[in-house]
Amino acid sequence: MAKPKKVLSKTDWARASIRTARRTLSIESDAVAAMRDRVGESFAKAVELIYACGAKVIVTGMGKSGLICQKIASTLASTGTPAFFLHPAEGVHGDLGAMTARDVVLAISNSGETEEVLRILPVIRRMGVPLVAMTGKGDSTLARAANVVLDVSVKEEACVLDLAPTASTTATLAMGDALAVALMERRGFKDEDFALFHPAGPLGKKLLLRVEDLMHGGKSLPAVGLDATMKEALLEISSKRLGITCVLDKRGSLAGVITDGDLRRGIERFPNLFDHKPREIMTRTPKFTTADALAATALALMEEHAVTNLVVFPPKGKKSRKPAGIIHIHDILKAGVS
Repeated sequence: MAKPKKVLSKTDWARASIRTARRTLSIESDAVAAMRDRVGESFAKAVELIYACGAKVIVTGMGKSGLICQKIASTLASTGTPAFFLHPAEGVHGDLGAMTARDVVLAISNSGETEEVLRILPVIRRMGVPLVAMTGKGDSTLARAANVVLDVSVKEEACVLDLAPTASTTATLAMGDALAVALMERRGFKDEDFALFHPAGPLGKKLLLRVEDLMHGGKSLPAVGLDATMKEALLEISSKRLGITCVLDKRGSLAGVITDGDLRRGIERFPNLFDHKPREIMTRTPKFTTADALAATALALMEEHAVTNLVVFPPKGKKSRKPAGIIHIHDILKAGVS
């Protein structure tokens, strides 16, 4: 008579889950660490082969490897190496038309015998496209066909059945990251380049958005003349809703600005404020920036001097005192620059 299975309590299952998680993380971290000593000339050759590529990297693989391929292709593309994922099964049904002789193929298969990947090898060979293979089997069909082989073999999978790709996919992903980072360095890829490919991210906004993209210019520029009345200046501040107006001389050059703060101070100095002219209460040397300055730089200037507006002059080199616009701190913060 078979013995009844032992029923574990929730506490026992919790302990078992923790042990399994720790075992999995240990196996996968060991798998990645083991590759470190295997990185050598073949890795350097793969970097140079891809760096010299005249077009793009085509990353291909099936199943779980295919998912890793998509991540590697995405990482390469976002760090300066044009790349895209090609599904090998779709490739033999027409998608290989995207491949040119100027490309490099990065094929990934742990066994090196994945049928769908092997089926595209004759086309790669016929077109003379360089092939980099990531595989766990150095004597596999894929490895023998490749110009360069990157060894991503692992001692064991983290799966308790040693079947589901776990440690092997983690190791492959790590090797892909190593390849992308090495190529970044080889290309001299800078944070400005990263920002160009990530315009919607915080870094992209910080390094790409310029004052001219956010400022209030043209008809939105609050401005009055030196001979205007204080009532006109107040109406201009109120209607443009920026808490400031420029005061211009007869040539249209900036003579000063009147801010909400200037108005408060003016009321304290002059009981009959509306009997005076803008020139009597304006700030003659306001803080300013240029249209081509980074919005992040303008924000830093505002924070340094505790102001909420900057006068914007034309780009550096034009030497004009005619204001091109006004930029408000809220415009910068709303755009996501911080």
